Amino acid sequence: MTKIPTSALILGLAGLIPFFWGTATSLGFSLENSKLNWFNEEYKGASINLTYGTVILAFMSGVLWGFATNVSDNRRPIGLILSVLPALWAFFTFNGILSNPFISLIIGFLGVFVIDMRFYYWHMTPEWWLYLRSILTLLVIICLSINLGW
Repeated sequence: MTKIPTSALILGLAGLIPFFWGTATSLGFSLENSKLNWFNEEYKGASINLTYGTVILAFMSGVLWGFATNVSDNRRPIGLILSVLPALWAFFTFNGILSNPFISLIIGFLGVFVIDMRFYYWHMTPEWWLYLRSILTLLVIICLSINLGW
């Protein structure tokens, strides 16, 4: 695997900030004495991870769609079909068809990672893609797992 470009790594990790924020505030991270106490309740706690996780699953569908459109052989239609699955999963499971919406998101992110692996092995992604996605997916799943009890 080639090295992850610094900009991709920094931006990927920056995209985790809302997950870290949601997890920290759901665990009782105190905002009382910080400069961040002006946030509404909607921007604190486990609900942030549900909302942001749904947004990111839809975003990942767009990323995967972009990879799928860059090939011109029989991988394209299969790639396009696979690329819409994360957004559809987020849409249809957001209101909890499973017993816990965090389980739905964890399954969704694991599903995206499976698609990431397929696209990587089909040579549809940059060489560093799977390494970056491994890091990001692991950290997202840790955050969502912490919120399972909420």
